[in-house]
Amino acid sequence: MIFTKYRNTLRWILISTSFLVVSLILWKTYEFFQHFKDEERAKMENWSFAQTDLVNSNDNTNLDLTLKILSSNKSTPMLVINKNGSLYSYNNIDSAKISTPEQIDKLILRFKQENNPIPVQLGNDIISTIYYGNSELLNRLKYYPLALLLIIFLFAAVLFFFYKSNKSSDENKLWSGMAKETAHQIGTPLSSLIGWTEILKAEKVDPEYIVEIEKDIDRLKTITERFSKIGSLPVLEVTDIVKETINSYDYLKARSSKLITFELITPNANIPVNLNKQLYSWAIENLVKNAIDAMKGRGKISIEISQLEANVMITITDTGKGIPKKQFNTIFEPGYTTKKRGWGLGLSLTKRIIEEFHDGKIKVLQSEIDNGTTFQINFKRVFL
Repeated sequence: MIFTKYRNTLRWILISTSFLVVSLILWKTYEFFQHFKDEERAKMENWSFAQTDLVNSNDNTNLDLTLKILSSNKSTPMLVINKNGSLYSYNNIDSAKISTPEQIDKLILRFKQENNPIPVQLGNDIISTIYYGNSELLNRLKYYPLALLLIIFLFAAVLFFFYKSNKSSDENKLWSGMAKETAHQIGTPLSSLIGWTEILKAEKVDPEYIVEIEKDIDRLKTITERFSKIGSLPVLEVTDIVKETINSYDYLKARSSKLITFELITPNANIPVNLNKQLYSWAIENLVKNAIDAMKGRGKISIEISQLEANVMITITDTGKGIPKKQFNTIFEPGYTTKKRGWGLGLSLTKRIIEEFHDGKIKVLQSEIDNGTTFQINFKRVFL
């Protein structure tokens, strides 16, 4: 499918575009912050000039503009320190915060980190120094990008969960519809086969043939049960996963080409796991059949069961064409397939069986082009 093929590309385009938009917003916010900061410095410089005019004034000087400038600062915190180091005046600062020399020194240090101090000169002499900090509005503006990022993150999370729920709903409808249709389609020929088997028995046909036919009929019954469980939550029972894997292995080996070499490695012990037998065997069959297709009907398939303290791992290795690393996750998506025939549902169904129905994990453990692939299934053990 074209959409599936280019999904990752579209996803990266959206991510890149979103990153670019966020970067532009943050950059413009930074520019605005710096512009506002420059305006505050210009205001403090004007205040220093007004202070100089006040010192230079006499009885005939008109101080209306000077006093207006000196009283105009209603937001920027500032300290005016004499050249001898004593506090001359302050503005927009709680007096409790400058009640001791230590507090004043601490505030001066903070203001120096926020803005360069401005000297007040009388001729060539510096009579005092203005230390000022960022206004409350400027401090709030600093946290605006963080608030913006949080909003964008929450918005993205809502979109993600909305997309996830819609996708899950569509998949559930697809699985349920396919299950009902498949069960319906299999039911009629299955009934006929059972009837024909009874006729063959009456005709004294070789019993070995009838036994094999009955095995395949039982298999069809199992397949019908599998599809009937897709639309509802399956019942899990404590089951020996080694035994169930051997059963699936024996069935697949007997019905596969002689050009396929099978290998099974299992521990000599029972490993109890919460399992639905029909669905688990379906998952193993999907992986093995996928491996056979990857090897084009010729090669080796190895199934190995190993256990850790709390987990059991089943690995299925083939000698097929391999999978590119960038497709390790894509191959489990519905509709993804590299074959000319098929709907691309086998591995997606397997992932659903393992992870959603059994609370396990499945992944491509490793793969090398033209040298094969290893899938790994991980289940939690049950301690009796």
